[in-house]
Amino acid sequence: MLARNPQPNAPQKRLPKPVDVEVGNRIRLRRQLLRMSQEKLGEGLGITFQQIQKYEKGTNRVGASRLHAIAKILNVPPSYFFGDTEAAEQDKEAVSLLGTRDAFEMARAYERITDPHVRKSLLTMVKVAAGIVPDADAA
Repeated sequence: MLARNPQPNAPQKRLPKPVDVEVGNRIRLRRQLLRMSQEKLGEGLGITFQQIQKYEKGTNRVGASRLHAIAKILNVPPSYFFGDTEAAEQDKEAVSLLGTRDAFEMARAYERITDPHVRKSLLTMVKVAAGIVPDADAA
């Protein structure tokens, strides 16, 4: 006997495919590294930020021409979104090393400090706050 679908005309909820989720994650990663909002990326593509959200979550698939346009705006080759490039691996490694959004933002702010003495003092302060004994030559 064949199993019956209790609601034969009910739409099946389609789960995102892993590759769509990965592409979306890489779009979000690169956009955030460039300090670009979803709205700004959407404007460059002529679409809403909600559509960008759907791409980034993997809910909606990104077509080839749209992915090409996203790559141009984010200044990476289309292969970046599939993990086949050194840049993609470096971006991923940077984010994993930073761990949290706070750490990522702290690194961004630190990068903007131009005075080397201020940078060194700040690094020493963070190490002391973390319970790490600063290097003797760092003083």
